[in-house]
Amino acid sequence: MENIEINQNLSTPYFPSVKFEVSSGVCEISGESYMEEAYKFYLPLINWIRQFTEEEKRKITLNIKLIYFNTSTSKCLLDIFEILKKYKEQGGQTEVNWFYDEDDPDMVEEVRDFENEAEMEFNIKAF
Repeated sequence: MENIEINQNLSTPYFPSVKFEVSSGVCEISGESYMEEAYKFYLPLINWIRQFTEEEKRKITLNIKLIYFNTSTSKCLLDIFEILKKYKEQGGQTEVNWFYDEDDPDMVEEVRDFENEAEMEFNIKAF
């Protein structure tokens, strides 16, 4: 397995930055995510998380620091949460930290909706 690192490009601000590290099991998605075909962008990330949970069998931490995302991104995030939920049900260690902008308190409510949909508990933290 290899790390994934995608730096945010100011000429395409609707793509988030991504950093997934095999050695630490820490995965981070940050910035904005509102591209047209989100699934094409997120599919390698979804596959990476699936492979990590199947092969590495260590703790995985997902840090989400999205300040804006669209409906297509929401669906992709739910796919990721489904993999993490199954991994946890099989005895794996997972942690989801969702960071939100203190100036956007509505985001907390949206994150709570994700928790309910995913049937997982998140650590919700202001940044």
